[in-house]
Amino acid sequence: MLISRTFYLFVSLIVAMLLMSTSQADVVAQSESEFELAVKQLDVRSYKKKQVLINTIGVIDDPRRVPILQAILKGNLYINKSTKQILLINKKPDQFIATDAFTLKKMGAIEKSAIKKVKINNKLRRVIRSLLAKINLYSDKASVRLSAVKNIIKTSRPQEVQLLRDLIQKEKNEKVHKAMLASIAMIDINSDDKAVRLKSIGILGDSLLPEAKNALADLLTKDEAGKYDEPDVEIRNASQRALDNINSSLDFYGFIETAFFGLSLGSVLLLIAIGLSITFGVMGVINMAHGELMMIGAYTAYVVQLMMPEYLDYSLLVSVPLAFIVAGLFGVVIERTVIRHLYGRPLETLLATFGISLILQQMVRSIFSPLNRSVSTPSWMSGSLDINDALSLTNNRLYIIVFSLIVFFLLLLILKKTRLGLQVRAVSQNRPMAKAVGVRSEWVDALTFGLGSGVAGVAGVALSQITNVGPNLGQTYIIDSFMVVVFGGVGNLWGTFVSAMSLGVFGKFIEPWSGAVMAKILVLVLIILFIQKKPRGLFPQKGRSVDN
Repeated sequence: MLISRTFYLFVSLIVAMLLMSTSQADVVAQSESEFELAVKQLDVRSYKKKQVLINTIGVIDDPRRVPILQAILKGNLYINKSTKQILLINKKPDQFIATDAFTLKKMGAIEKSAIKKVKINNKLRRVIRSLLAKINLYSDKASVRLSAVKNIIKTSRPQEVQLLRDLIQKEKNEKVHKAMLASIAMIDINSDDKAVRLKSIGILGDSLLPEAKNALADLLTKDEAGKYDEPDVEIRNASQRALDNINSSLDFYGFIETAFFGLSLGSVLLLIAIGLSITFGVMGVINMAHGELMMIGAYTAYVVQLMMPEYLDYSLLVSVPLAFIVAGLFGVVIERTVIRHLYGRPLETLLATFGISLILQQMVRSIFSPLNRSVSTPSWMSGSLDINDALSLTNNRLYIIVFSLIVFFLLLLILKKTRLGLQVRAVSQNRPMAKAVGVRSEWVDALTFGLGSGVAGVAGVALSQITNVGPNLGQTYIIDSFMVVVFGGVGNLWGTFVSAMSLGVFGKFIEPWSGAVMAKILVLVLIILFIQKKPRGLFPQKGRSVDN
């Protein structure tokens, strides 16, 4: 009897545990189905019903709600017309790539006619941004919270700002805390309390957000009769001081940004001209095909990208040494077959290399077609470095500046510390004497031309990250490269460096008031006037043969 009762209790306990686990599983399943059901119902036409569903999606605590809401906002959420499956669509020029929105399973390419976009209007966009801001305010990542606060600043809704008031005391990140203060000040600037308004104006005066500047400017507006909309003189004066402070900071950071763009342009000019400086300085060859050697380097990067579609982030690292080798070999072939027969005849080398440039252009047109090609930017070069709300430096230009400096100092090291560099300098300073002491000048000429051509190929890889690759790429930059070399001093690498950076920065600073085309003309005129005074450039090459 005791055994049967014990057995009965044991079985009852097992059944109860099974029922409890089943009940919990049903709750989870019900929660999941509630979220998925709300997403699937977005197929409705009524925007009012969509707003209810979107609010429901935002309230349900599901990790998939943020990517789903972001996909709706970006217009990437679609529904399969036949299966009603919810899909995330990655749009490409020739096809649509589908991914299951719930499981993130890759579905492959899909016909556009088989899917329907989840459409929203401007009101729903504001609702989604508000929901994402509220959700992201509780994120563990400071960058996500900062982005959420900035979205709230754009709307400045009292209910959202109240949420910031509740969270601001707990916020430890300085940037996020400052952005929260600015968002709250955007509401408090219209307060009935004058002290609160003055405090808000002081907070906005330390902010570089465009919304802060606009809010302060609104306090200084006048009506048609010339009367200020804001009657309080103290408020207007405080607003003017705050606005002057913002404009002063914006001018300062604008100067830094222009200087950065000038340095990035100078870095590109340095990469382009440094190879030409070597060949022009050592051999006296006016190489009009230098731009086409850059073009070959750029097309090398394009081909490497085609061969490594699954490893685009690494294709650029492969392209740099390969472009140096390919362009360098082209340079050696050009020197051995054409240029070595024309030494001492600069006009004929100019005409010959111009003909070679036309042949190379036609070659790439025949192989790759006349259309421009684009080289993808690796993910590690994408984006920007945000210094503050007024200053952002793009990563690709930062990398190009660093890369050009690396190439420059490596080339300088080769020319100063290697046997080849010693012979190159000897031939450039006094060719007959170098031959007399046993230097094989023909061998040095071939290697030097190959080195300069290889550096041109590397410059082409860098250019592929900021412009399209096409048959006319070289012609766009050949004049600029000659200007840099002549201005800096033929054959002097430090002169090329100073010249490139100076012309890049100067050009960017005069562009805002003269225009891009007129800026180039002014730079050319100034270089011509400078050459009239110093024909051998900023840093003239030294040597007995040069003096003669």
